[in-house]
Amino acid sequence: MYIEKYIQSPRHVEIQILADKYGNVIHLGERDCSIQKNHQKLIEESPCNAISEDLRKRMGETAVKAAKAAGYENAGTIEFLLDQDLNYYFMEMNTRIQVEHPVTEMVTELDLIKAQIKIAAGERLGMTQEDIRINGHAIECRINARMAGTITNLHVPGGKGVRVDTAIYNGYKIPPNYDSMLLKLIVHDEDRELAIAKLKSALGELIIEGVDTNIDSQYDIICHEAFAKGEITTHFIPTYFELTKE
Repeated sequence: MYIEKYIQSPRHVEIQILADKYGNVIHLGERDCSIQKNHQKLIEESPCNAISEDLRKRMGETAVKAAKAAGYENAGTIEFLLDQDLNYYFMEMNTRIQVEHPVTEMVTELDLIKAQIKIAAGERLGMTQEDIRINGHAIECRINARMAGTITNLHVPGGKGVRVDTAIYNGYKIPPNYDSMLLKLIVHDEDRELAIAKLKSALGELIIEGVDTNIDSQYDIICHEAFAKGEITTHFIPTYFELTKE
């Protein structure tokens, strides 16, 4: 028999790390990835509004210790569950760059892909933990297709603090055996409230025609009162959007 602790309505919080071959390991703060459907992340943000500087420091130090103990070398993510009393529990480690890495890039002003390549080339990190600063707030929406088909009209938003990562274009064909994610829409601003307002505007400008997508669902999520208040757990979607389809 295998028994593990049940964490009721947790947050899914992960710590981004960088580790070189010389034993240098640093963390780049956390991402709150609690907005999920069927355990698939939909919205990620950094920093997590529930985490204090002290808790960030402790979780970051735990992540660094874990990476060092494993002799890890690369960009990576240590993932935790955070309960309602702000106790955190190790869940897993992703030994790769992750889809949501842009929110960390936006708040740290670091290029994680560049850092990853330098590590692979045998270079030292060239920075210490004291060099890392978290500036402002960033949020990422994953825009997914709900069907195969051809994109007939595409318009992506732009402007200061708005980033779109994608490979789609007008005429792009989504085959039946496709990865459902079409693009990542990332925004950054001075604080969470301003970032949410910017994301609402950016989602309002985003047009993808020819296939059904989750743009409207993502807009509904970020407009929800509980999301605005930062009352986020992994149960957010089933609690407030039982009929949402992804």
